[in-house]
Amino acid sequence: MDITTITLKELRPKLPQVIRDVDEKLGRYIITKHGKPIAVMMSVDDYEALVETLDILADRRMLTKLKEAGHEVREGQFRSLNEIRKDLERV
Repeated sequence: MDITTITLKELRPKLPQVIRDVDEKLGRYIITKHGKPIAVMMSVDDYEALVETLDILADRRMLTKLKEAGHEVREGQFRSLNEIRKDLERV
């Protein structure tokens, strides 16, 4: 996804349009002031997904489990959703 850079001066009159873009199209913006980045604008969903990803990457045990799961999938060591549903129906 592309990130749009916009100056604070440009942002002021375009704020409703930028908010709409962030909300409807998951647009991302870097806001600058005097040529320096000062803020980032993104949707709440996008932000929460980013924070969740960072939390997972910071958790060594979770990262190890994800790597193991990836290896298991590559090796064909998984069950389909239909297989799981059939097992659950028997319970």
